[in-house]
Amino acid sequence: MTEIKPIKKICVVGGGTAGISVASVLKKTFPEKEIVMIKGRSIPTVGVGESTLGEINNFLQLLNIQDKDFMKACDASYKQSIRFEDFYQKGDGGFHYPFGEPYYDETIHQNSWYFLKFLKPNLSVQDYADSMFPHMALINEGRITNKKVFPTFNFTKDTAYHFDAVKFANWIEKNIFLPLGGKTIIEDIVKIEREEDGSIKKLLMDTENKIQADLYIDCTGFKSLLLGETLKEPFESYEHLLPNNSAWATKQSYKNKKQELKGYTNCKAVENGWIWNIPLWSRMGTGYVYSDKYIDDNKALEQFKKHIGQDDLEFKKIKMRIGIHKRLWVKNVCAIGLSAGFIEPLESNGLLTIHTFLIKLIPILKKNIVSEFTKEHYNWSNQRMFRNFAEFVAMHYYLSNRVDTEYWQDIQKRKINMKFESEIQRAMTDKMERGSWTSTGGFPCIATGMNWFPTTLEETMYYNRNSNLDFWKNEFKSTEVHLNNRKQHFKKIAQKEPYLFDFLQKTIYGNETTK
Repeated sequence: MTEIKPIKKICVVGGGTAGISVASVLKKTFPEKEIVMIKGRSIPTVGVGESTLGEINNFLQLLNIQDKDFMKACDASYKQSIRFEDFYQKGDGGFHYPFGEPYYDETIHQNSWYFLKFLKPNLSVQDYADSMFPHMALINEGRITNKKVFPTFNFTKDTAYHFDAVKFANWIEKNIFLPLGGKTIIEDIVKIEREEDGSIKKLLMDTENKIQADLYIDCTGFKSLLLGETLKEPFESYEHLLPNNSAWATKQSYKNKKQELKGYTNCKAVENGWIWNIPLWSRMGTGYVYSDKYIDDNKALEQFKKHIGQDDLEFKKIKMRIGIHKRLWVKNVCAIGLSAGFIEPLESNGLLTIHTFLIKLIPILKKNIVSEFTKEHYNWSNQRMFRNFAEFVAMHYYLSNRVDTEYWQDIQKRKINMKFESEIQRAMTDKMERGSWTSTGGFPCIATGMNWFPTTLEETMYYNRNSNLDFWKNEFKSTEVHLNNRKQHFKKIAQKEPYLFDFLQKTIYGNETTK
């Protein structure tokens, strides 16, 4: 039986974004512990995580990293929003999910915009973000600012990044992990020896080097070398919840950089999935996420090339494993990143789950002895967070009104067990109290963009015992005027701020225009 002892040496297996993120934070937090990271010589990184959420700022601050420190080296740009196009129906005009919080003043409350929508059915759902988020004016004008000129907008909190994930991982290794005293081993694992109880005893390398540790953190991507292949921990597929399992990815050059360098990730729904467009400083990252149940890989590539209008690029095929292992920490192995689980690229959740799992690992490692109960609580807590986010992503599909292909028709036919699908159930009930959202952030933006509203005109009439339509039109006339005045006011403010291209050139890249 393996001896129960304190965790003094940690071996992180895998040198991609997950591996280096874990190794760096642990070395900074536990300088007294020996942290070793193994980077295989022949194992490629997935490298699709080029779009982030505002949470990335928490991670950067944890490592004391400033924008100017890493952005230039990582081909980075700023991200202020996610735009969804054709998810509700083809030609729907799209809608934004801007980072930050909505702005309520003395006149405007949570439901103000919805009443205008009911009274003016042709009002675009994009107007919700334009009306409720003042800093949408920056996004619409292609501009950005680090000044406090909009209420509810905080530049360091409410902007994220587009960057090259491989360059980002390499930068953190060189500038954070190694200077802190971390050790990188560039060797391939050829054999894994195990104890009698099944835990990992040692890793045998192709150089005949033998590595032993008290805890092994599996960051080996979809391969899941330790948790999946070695310990055989069962994997729970989310196939019933999320439709996609494959992707093609490529890099595109700018044709007109000043116009194409947007402050948001664009997600466009197409025949069998959706296409992302991520504008970095020197290029655009583009990919097609789809289901191979409805189209084979070659035909998907043809569709992808047709949509982006280019076939002379280098295309990378990615097979995605959607779901999560039933346990993430088993014996002396803990998996973080793709080796633990993956939802899909929509909503840029990859780094979010890495950092969330990691931050929950830290207090456990501060204990002298890690009990089985503590491991199980870690597993339960991360499973719950992961499941909730997966169901949030699933809402982007289930609220769709598309039926133009077999792919979208089958999504309309999917049955959801409301007893167990917690996030979906809350979407229909708990996130709404009589006529208003109980949450802020992404959910109201996505739900509204997909024409799922917290109340109806009839419900308003019912609870107020007043079905006089003229009364309600008159009641909210001043609200309409006020919102329109607000939008014009914030637009004028935005127009005084620099374009994203100029801002990046001035603050990060100097006179560089391509790299």
